[in-house]
Amino acid sequence: MAIVDLYPTSLRLLGRPVLVVGGGTVAARRAKALLDAGAQVTLVAPVLSAPAKQLADASLITWHARGYESADMANAWYAVTATNNVAVDAQVAADADDNRVWCVNHSNAQDSAAWTPAVATVQDIKVAVNAGGDPLRAVAIRNAIAAALESGDLPLRRYRGTGNGHAKANTARSGSVALVGGGPGAEDLITVRGRRLLAEADVVVADRLGPRGLLETLGEDVLIIEVGKTPGHHPVPQTEINAILVREAKKGNRVVRLKGGDPYVLGRGGEEAIACRENGVDVEVVPGVTSAVSVPAAAGIPVTHRGLAKAFTMISGHEELENVPHGGDHTVVLLMGVGTLNRSMPVLEAAGRDKDCPVAIIENGFAKDQRVTIGTLGTIVALSQAGQVRNPAVVVVGDVVRVSPLAPAELATAYYGTRETIRTLS
Repeated sequence: MAIVDLYPTSLRLLGRPVLVVGGGTVAARRAKALLDAGAQVTLVAPVLSAPAKQLADASLITWHARGYESADMANAWYAVTATNNVAVDAQVAADADDNRVWCVNHSNAQDSAAWTPAVATVQDIKVAVNAGGDPLRAVAIRNAIAAALESGDLPLRRYRGTGNGHAKANTARSGSVALVGGGPGAEDLITVRGRRLLAEADVVVADRLGPRGLLETLGEDVLIIEVGKTPGHHPVPQTEINAILVREAKKGNRVVRLKGGDPYVLGRGGEEAIACRENGVDVEVVPGVTSAVSVPAAAGIPVTHRGLAKAFTMISGHEELENVPHGGDHTVVLLMGVGTLNRSMPVLEAAGRDKDCPVAIIENGFAKDQRVTIGTLGTIVALSQAGQVRNPAVVVVGDVVRVSPLAPAELATAYYGTRETIRTLS
């Protein structure tokens, strides 16, 4: 069916009188959608289906329990007819034409003055799809668009009234801050909610870790503020980062604080959330996949494994380790701990771990240049120095390292005898 004569538009029906003719499920569905748009719905039908009766019983619609009469069209602003009777629907459509009322005729799409599209609603966005009179095709396209909007693959950002300095500030709109955990760095490991909020952002306050490639998908007028830290070098102090979030949100911007891993796992997200709340800024936290468990997984290392480890401790590589439970059956995960290996490994050994306890270092987890170095408490410092291992990296200490398919044969077989035995315990 050709649709070249369609003129797509959107009707604002709040408070408008609308006529629905028919009491079946299609009529009920159309009446419900019209109610959602704020219309005052009058439904004419001698008998109602269960869904239509629910609307009538709840006094959401005005129901005339009889057949259609031409006088019903007199006060209508918009009409829908779905009686499943071609003659009745044709009469309703003809009366609508005489009264210059737009009417959707479900019995004859070809001659219908208006069509009801398949509609996707995501927040304040409505997308209507017409597909040449093929409703299933329209629904399939609608669903694909909705999924892309929900995932942030389509642009969601507002362009009117943003206040990031590139457009006129919108004083009527309150700004907000979202602390988004971007995961370990791979662009497809951010959560769907985090990706969608990023697509809506006016301002992004970005770390050097996390899914940096997603920044390239943002519009040219999205303000990106770099506040990345490296070990021992914090060019933008945390107090200034807090101030940036508050300042940009108070301009009316939607601000995303894009962080690596999870905002609340050694990410100082708690401090940022408190700063926002204390300054009256709406803030939400979107959890991310923490590198403490995801980066070891990238090397095939589970932080817990039946028969090897029931618990794990995650700690910054800059902290003391004396109180960490000793023994290879308790996994220790050190974040950003490469620079302190020469201190942390002897501490763990002195606390009761054997010198042969396996250790793995995973650099640039999930990136193209990911590299894994595996040794023991006794050898890992020398191996890391020889290999010039650098942060960002995650250090894993414990017998779970033996499970990695990258573990040397002597480590893989030392505990259970064969790698196959370890696999059967999974």
